[in-house]
Amino acid sequence: MCGIVGVLGDHEAAPLLVEALKRLEYRGYDSAGIATVQGGRLDRRRAVGKLVNLSDRLVHEPLAGKSGIGHTRWATHGAPSEVNAHPHRAGPVAVVHNGIIENFKTLREELHAAGYASETETDTETIALLARRHLDAGHSPREAAQATLARLEGAFALAFLFEGEDDLMIVARKGSPLAIGHGQGEVYVGSDAIALAPLTDRITYLEEGDWAILTRASIDICDGEGRPVHREARTVHLDAGQIEKGGHRHFMAKEIAEQPTVLADTLAHYLGDEIVLPEPGIDFAEVDRVAMSACGTASYACAIARYWFERIAQLPAEVDVASEFRYREPPIPPRTLALFVSQSGETADTLAALRYAAPKAAQVASVVNVPESTMARESALVLPTHAGAEIGVASTKAFTCQLAVLFLLAVRAGRDRGTLDASAVAAHLAALQALPGLMSHALALGPEIARVARRIAEADDVLFLGRGPMYPLALEGALKLKEISYIHAEGYASGELKHGPIALIDDTVPVVVLAPRDGLFDKTVSNMQEVMARGGRVLLVSDAAGIAEAGAGVWESVAMPSVDDLLAPILYALPAQMLAYHTAVAKGTDVDQPRNLAKSVTVE
Repeated sequence: MCGIVGVLGDHEAAPLLVEALKRLEYRGYDSAGIATVQGGRLDRRRAVGKLVNLSDRLVHEPLAGKSGIGHTRWATHGAPSEVNAHPHRAGPVAVVHNGIIENFKTLREELHAAGYASETETDTETIALLARRHLDAGHSPREAAQATLARLEGAFALAFLFEGEDDLMIVARKGSPLAIGHGQGEVYVGSDAIALAPLTDRITYLEEGDWAILTRASIDICDGEGRPVHREARTVHLDAGQIEKGGHRHFMAKEIAEQPTVLADTLAHYLGDEIVLPEPGIDFAEVDRVAMSACGTASYACAIARYWFERIAQLPAEVDVASEFRYREPPIPPRTLALFVSQSGETADTLAALRYAAPKAAQVASVVNVPESTMARESALVLPTHAGAEIGVASTKAFTCQLAVLFLLAVRAGRDRGTLDASAVAAHLAALQALPGLMSHALALGPEIARVARRIAEADDVLFLGRGPMYPLALEGALKLKEISYIHAEGYASGELKHGPIALIDDTVPVVVLAPRDGLFDKTVSNMQEVMARGGRVLLVSDAAGIAEAGAGVWESVAMPSVDDLLAPILYALPAQMLAYHTAVAKGTDVDQPRNLAKSVTVE
């Protein structure tokens, strides 16, 4: 959830580190810092808050050196403060760290007893102190780092820098991603390849348990047992323009606007004369059950897909929040397809769920936006979403592309299992291919939604209602609103309203009803009328026919294009996203970097 960068270069490291951290700030923005070695002397600069605060400090207190490490933090242990900011230093060693050291309290007690006192509240400082203790015992930096790694329990990506060592960096990963970038006589490190995009396109991804000794001339990688290993360098095509706002006020606005284009790109990768899946593909005739697991927005994509698998293919499907799945230890019958969804492909709980299912399921597949991610590398089948880099913390285009891939899988399952004939498959795919155009029409509703959002911004509580596959979208709409506007919001199945939540209804609580004119429309309208009868303020999101039929007396309405019933959740995701975005703008909150959140959740 934090961001790590490192440079062994031929140019001053500080500007390179800060620019790389800017590309990682979406991963954490409570504090930031860098450390460099210049003429053998180790020094650092840190600042609380956004990265600009560190940049300002470096103007007044420059930091020289062509070797350096940097970090942007999302707090786990200890409040955001300069003393808790990375890099952490203990004498001749500085460390930056992503993840959580689970046994840090035991290690800290041991270190205190040996005379190594802590100055911070963090688990990371323990790593630096432990390395210092080994250096004080006469170990070389390599020996000290290796001995330190052997004592750590938990998840981590680490980079060590040592005083007196202008041409040495030691890095390691366990449970958190870390990539090494190859330059001409230079070496780079990043917790995300995005950080390295302007510097190099040749990347080596460390595998689980790997650690590496880096110099400008060599990269020596060892596995968790200390054995030398070879890890392939691959060319990664990253468009630096994807991490710019492109004239938009926020990344989230840009990424909402990109959805027609990226959805068309996604479909182009999967549709030829038929649905084309990457090797080894899936034969759904051999599958009796789909078990899906994900976190946050991705879990709502799975919940929508459950309706599709069961309705289109008559294939039983289950959905678990990954953090529960991994500890519930569910039985997985042998003819189960285990399907995992993650934007980053590094989500800690989802990755752990995948590893639990891998030896039990017939096949493990992952739907990810980063084909080089850990989840992708550990899956038998990788289904990329092709959404492009998503920087805003609140997922938008990644969500709709996940849905598109999952819908294609459901249609493929229907074909393989004989529940769809060729004409039905063609009809579903034609409806899907029409979505980018419909999305463009939906985006044109932005000014109208912004006007409604200014009224929503005055509320303390908002309810979202939906039926069928629109129910998980109601959950997603509520999540988006609370993530970036900090308004308390809840999503409910419309039919559940009278079983408790209706007690919350009064004229101060807006109720967003997501109601395409589908087979459940009349029932949704009945639930909506129950709200209105109790003075509730209804925002009806439907098509023109739905609003004409049921819009009398509603507080506000948004008229969507008509869309295929099954695909309505993909299209209706856009007004839910825009409503959250414009509400946050009206409230003046930080849209792209909302408080307490980070983009890639690599800790439990």
